Amino acid sequence: QVQLVESGGGLMQPGGSLRLSCAASGRDFSINTMAWYRQAPGKQRELVAAISSSGLTKYADSVQGRFTISRDIAKNSVHLQMNSLKPEDTAVYYCNAGGGLFRTGAYWGQGTQVTVSS
Repeated sequence: QVQLVESGGGLMQPGGSLRLSCAASGRDFSINTMAWYRQAPGKQRELVAAISSSGLTKYADSVQGRFTISRDIAKNSVHLQMNSLKPEDTAVYYCNAGGGLFRTGAYWGQGTQVTVSS
């Protein structure tokens, strides 16, 4: 059974930083892209950042320069370092795996809440 388990969400003040992690089990995603999506209340789920098996990355314009995606192939995991957080970054963040840089994967985590508020 494939599982993606996110951790690291929480409440942070504007301008602060958080680091999200996603650990995958049940399948080796080393040849696939891993990604982070987010969904804010009343909005559609959107891609935040993705990283391919070779390390190519893709970011949403809204987080470019503030967020950094990385992965540990050996540990089958992906991370999202979020700096200079803004209230508009508030959302549930989901780990995704099994797709490509331009294709959503079939596997999803349960999501972790990120709230940016003073």
